[in-house]
Amino acid sequence: MIRYFVNHPTAANLLMVGFLIVGLINLPSLQLETFPQISIKEVEIRVVYPGATPLDVERAICRRIEDGLSGLENLNEQRCEARENMGLATAEMVEGGDIDQFMTDVQNEIDAITDFPDTAEDAVVEQRGRMSVVASLVITGLEDQTDLKLYAEQLKDQMLRYGGIPQVDVEGFSDRQFRIEIQDKAARELGLTLDDVANAITRQNVDLPAGEITSENGATILRFSDERRALDAYRSVIVASSDLGGQITLGEIARITDQFEDEEVEIQLDGDLAAVLDISKARADDTMRVMNQVNSFLEEERQRAPPGVTLTIIGDTSVALQDRLSMLTANSLQGILLVVAAMWLFFGYRQAFWIGMGLPVSFLGALALMAVSGLSINMLSMVGLLIVIGILMDDAIVIAENIAAKREQGLAPMDAAVAGTLQVMPGVISSFLTTVCVFGSLAFISGDLGELLRVIPIVMIMVLAVSLVEAFLILPNHLGHSANADKPGLITRKVEGGVAWTRDHIIGPVADFAVHYRYLTLGLAVMLFLASVSLLAGGAVKFQAFPEIDDNQLEARIELAASARLEDTRKIVEEVSLALDRVNAALSPDNVDGQPLVESVLVRFNENRDAGTNGAHLATIAVDVIETDQRTATNEQILAAWTAEVPDTLDVRQITLTEPSAGPAGRAVEIRLQHPDITVLEQASEDLRRWLAAYAGVYNLADDLSLGKPELAISLMDGAGALGVDARMIADQLRAAFYGVTADEIQIGSESFEIDVRLASTNRDSIGDLDSFTIETPAGERVPLNTIAEITPERGYTRLNRIDRLPSVSPTTSVAFAMFV
Repeated sequence: MIRYFVNHPTAANLLMVGFLIVGLINLPSLQLETFPQISIKEVEIRVVYPGATPLDVERAICRRIEDGLSGLENLNEQRCEARENMGLATAEMVEGGDIDQFMTDVQNEIDAITDFPDTAEDAVVEQRGRMSVVASLVITGLEDQTDLKLYAEQLKDQMLRYGGIPQVDVEGFSDRQFRIEIQDKAARELGLTLDDVANAITRQNVDLPAGEITSENGATILRFSDERRALDAYRSVIVASSDLGGQITLGEIARITDQFEDEEVEIQLDGDLAAVLDISKARADDTMRVMNQVNSFLEEERQRAPPGVTLTIIGDTSVALQDRLSMLTANSLQGILLVVAAMWLFFGYRQAFWIGMGLPVSFLGALALMAVSGLSINMLSMVGLLIVIGILMDDAIVIAENIAAKREQGLAPMDAAVAGTLQVMPGVISSFLTTVCVFGSLAFISGDLGELLRVIPIVMIMVLAVSLVEAFLILPNHLGHSANADKPGLITRKVEGGVAWTRDHIIGPVADFAVHYRYLTLGLAVMLFLASVSLLAGGAVKFQAFPEIDDNQLEARIELAASARLEDTRKIVEEVSLALDRVNAALSPDNVDGQPLVESVLVRFNENRDAGTNGAHLATIAVDVIETDQRTATNEQILAAWTAEVPDTLDVRQITLTEPSAGPAGRAVEIRLQHPDITVLEQASEDLRRWLAAYAGVYNLADDLSLGKPELAISLMDGAGALGVDARMIADQLRAAFYGVTADEIQIGSESFEIDVRLASTNRDSIGDLDSFTIETPAGERVPLNTIAEITPERGYTRLNRIDRLPSVSPTTSVAFAMFV
């Protein structure tokens, strides 16, 4: 085969051109993404239970889900987080299972659960990891939250219609409501409960088809259309009337407002109210193409945006991808130039050119194989390509050198090409197999990490396999034809003379000495080996799964006591932001041209990924800093300075200053504790935290079993039944008064509005309001709550975790921390 390609006038060129053409044809079809796709193995079940505490959710939601999924086929583990107002369960499939069948089985089991609480919403079941965020668009410049939400929704619709942008989610707002707050005194005087008011609204807010009339002129549809879509229209709803014709309208006894459900859901960019559009892609979408469409859309939108409105892109994942592509291109070109220059010194420019051509031929051939096998261009596949640049040229150099040696022995060019290639073929193939064995072992690592790492050896083996074909079938033909063209020039003769002198006067004598004093040589080798091992054992050379690369984003994750108000959280955020300002002022003068270290600060209230829940006591400060080549301080130094500037006296549960992780990364170290008794679990968690904190270098120590808001447990007294009241009656009236009751839900444009009825805020802003709260009996009388029910303080938690690695189920807590080693 080698002789055939060497002697054939066009076969080698046709094969080379074929590799180039196939690679160029398939190059546009290769998907560009940040990380390789990991097979989906988890299904998420989300059940919203409005007004419930984590303990309520754990009992009424989590345990029912666990019982329903316990016998599921291919179930590896199930977890459930009992949060305030919601249960979030995760069913993890065994590796190698069919995710579609697993998803169907989970859906069927959840649908079969019929004893969820009546007030719980329908369970939502979906696969985890189907979408990934590409970038976020921040909108600022509108101070009214309603106007900002409206503009964000309009922008979302425009982006989706623009094309090439798969999914856009609006963040920074809770659900819209028409909130109706009833004065307790007015309701008492009229003998109304909040359920009565809600029912009155429901009955007078109707939009229903009423049939049709068929006449000689055709059919006419009847529709009763009296749905109120404007805020003021609800003021005329009649809530009470007398036999004499007197009427009381809702506007006379209630305050009616258009507002967002949760005040604490808010985002700020550099102190200005902001909306965030999270732009996501499906697994089949290309990151670079999506981002290009986003940038094209923004170029047009900025021209027609309202005055003062600013559109800012943050968290652009395509930047790192583009940087790696640029690095790959630059390294490839540098590799070709260096190889050609080095080969030119020894073989002449024609042979150097054909040796260097092995790089683009091998790369394009491998890219074609990647496209056929479904691989993508991502951060890790580019690592494989970068590593292999330095390996694949070795084969060509070895073959070229041996062919040149055969020519010096007097063989004809074509014979020298055949003989030189055949002679080194076993060694070249052995080198290839050695590389396959060393790097190929990465392909057999299990789990998510294994799915990521196996991309590297697969890409490397593809490139090296194509390079073998190029080295054995294409290169010898070109070297055979160019052997006569290159005559040793002055530079080549000088270089060869220098190599010969080094061989004869340095390398040769050292080799003779090593052979003669073989025991000394062996002892030195053993000594160096033991010294290398001691560097690892002594900690001088540290172990890391992945190298730490400074990104341009930092985060402060803030958690106060669960009972904290939004005003308290704002004060803490302000203190932490001021500390960042001091760090920015101190470190900015050392940057290139003295430019500010901090580019932007995005504050998300009601969010903290470490807390695993939501609430007014949580906030996250996301900081964008300038690129690493423009600043002198590393991320570690910035975080250390920021930590030093944050006052130690802040009234918080914990503040974590860190870098946001990318890809499938998790906490540095996480320890799970499990016990059926939550008080024992809490004490064990506290003991473990104290023990870990005693070690130097441990930081960002946190656990996820934190005390929640104080709770008041209300239970029916003995003898209350004589008044005709029962537990359900009391619970319904309490829930309507202090949590609210949804009278209706209407659709206005793209938004859904709840019609929420509850007591006025002045009637539910103190514990004393509970003491004065009255319950209406079936006879229409009102009795004080504290005369028919006992009120007992209880402890609560912000979140309760349950992990079922079959067959045992019990509450758990995770103690997570990072560590300087």
